[in-house]
Amino acid sequence: MELSQTTSMSTLTGSPSNAATSKAVISSDFETFLKMLTVQMENQDPLNPADSSDYAVQLATFSQVEQSVLTNDLLAALSLQMTTTGMAQMANWVGNEALASVPGHFDGAPITIAPDPPLSADRVELVVTNENGTEVQRSEIPKSTEPLDWAGVANNGTPFPEGIYAFNIVSYAGDEILSDEPAGVYSRVQEVRINGGETILILQGGVGVPASQVTALRDPMLS
Repeated sequence: MELSQTTSMSTLTGSPSNAATSKAVISSDFETFLKMLTVQMENQDPLNPADSSDYAVQLATFSQVEQSVLTNDLLAALSLQMTTTGMAQMANWVGNEALASVPGHFDGAPITIAPDPPLSADRVELVVTNENGTEVQRSEIPKSTEPLDWAGVANNGTPFPEGIYAFNIVSYAGDEILSDEPAGVYSRVQEVRINGGETILILQGGVGVPASQVTALRDPMLS
């Protein structure tokens, strides 16, 4: 008679909801394992007894599975702790202005843009598009990495309506386009969320951006 480990292994390699559940499952399965091992020993052929090394292998295998389950629980707990700690630290970002290459929300106040044209460019343009992806403004800007304010006013002096606007920096060498990249935009952080284990910042206008894509943070009172 051979001891079957299929039931025990499949139970142990599941994904318990927490460490307490895992320990209860392991304890229950270990008792079952010992009962099965006892039955195996009692019903073995006395003329051809099982090698003691077989029992040692079975016990070692069960121990390895037990350690794997407990290790997974420990890693999950550490991950949760790190995520919670990171979110608590990120909460200090709320109210500050984060710089990221995402669209900005225009509510009548100027939006600060941070261009980063290549050094070889001899002409740089700021291209503004609305939520529908329609270009609403194109204007030449200084070839500089210094932040600049977009006033949200059309060339004829008419203010643009409130909404979400995207900004691209188009750099030229003569008539050749060197690059066409989203511009960095400063937006106020309104909320911090955890989504799929990733920290997401919710900016003005509901624009979301992973915290890992933020390249600068500033106090709006000092800007």
